[in-house]
Amino acid sequence: MLKNSTYDKLKWIAQILIPALGTLYFALASIWGLPYGEAIVGTLTAIDAFLGALLGISTMNYNKDKADGYEGIYEE
Repeated sequence: MLKNSTYDKLKWIAQILIPALGTLYFALASIWGLPYGEAIVGTLTAIDAFLGALLGISTMNYNKDKADGYEGIYEE
């Protein structure tokens, strides 16, 4: 079970930070010839997919608990 603030931070990381870093590195690797562009972006994509799955599970559990009347258990 994640606290709301933890969930929000992880969601921002998964939706904004990791995709932006991957795009930035891939673009710079192409322009400047930086090493392992595809490997690094592939790794970031795999991490992002895993984090997205964990957040999806957390959301599903939260919604189930909320429907069952356990709204307050996720509050800080």
